Amino acid sequence: QVQLDESGGGLVQPGGSLRLSCAASGRTFSNYYMGWFRQAPGKEREFVAAIRWTGDVTDYADSVKGRFTISRDNAKKTVYLQMNSLKSEDTAVYYCNSDSRVRGTSWLAFGSWGQGTQVTVSS
Repeated sequence: QVQLDESGGGLVQPGGSLRLSCAASGRTFSNYYMGWFRQAPGKEREFVAAIRWTGDVTDYADSVKGRFTISRDNAKKTVYLQMNSLKSEDTAVYYCNSDSRVRGTSWLAFGSWGQGTQVTVSS
């Protein structure tokens, strides 16, 4: 089963930038989507962004469109989340998932989770 390892979280001021990484090991599939999700204290985990291992196919939650960019490096089997213009509302633990799928208008996670990386946006 695929194993995921998130990194890159930390403390940043509002308006700042941060890049998260999700390194995958084990089995991956070209038609699968890797997804970023986040969870703030007292809230349910929510979808952030997704990308397919092949092709130019990405999707973003409305709350991060225009600010976040998801990308990948297939040779390194790593997915990135570039976060710009960060807001306090972006504070959460960020997780990646190895098999994210669209159901209706929502993205759901079916694969393995990483351990998460904390992102804190504060002045």
